[in-house]
Amino acid sequence: MNRCLIQSSSQGAAALLALAASLAFASPLPAAAQVAEPQRIPPITASAKPGVLRVTTPPDVLVDGRPARLAPGARIRDRNNLLVVSGALIGQDLPVRYTRDPFGLVHEVWVLTAAEVVAGTTPPPSPARY
Repeated sequence: MNRCLIQSSSQGAAALLALAASLAFASPLPAAAQVAEPQRIPPITASAKPGVLRVTTPPDVLVDGRPARLAPGARIRDRNNLLVVSGALIGQDLPVRYTRDPFGLVHEVWVLTAAEVVAGTTPPPSPARY
């Protein structure tokens, strides 16, 4: 009992041609020569101050060498704009931009990339709120 189906040569050639075309379109394109620096989303707040952050014993930190404290629920975004816990940054001197809450506690922190440090990353001034 013959279970193999025999295809004609024209059907086999058409199938091979279709397979080759699908593989050609499925292959990835070459990468671009320059990769743009991703923008921060959400962006760094205009009221954020530049400084150097050193986490000593969370929630205690040093901001520009002066003792400070992280607010409950403080958000620290790393160079890739991902949230990190303060314990992962113990003992590192990090260039940052930061904001404080109404009680003077450090509330939001953005760790700057090397490009942001070189560029100065001075956000445009925020409009005055009255």
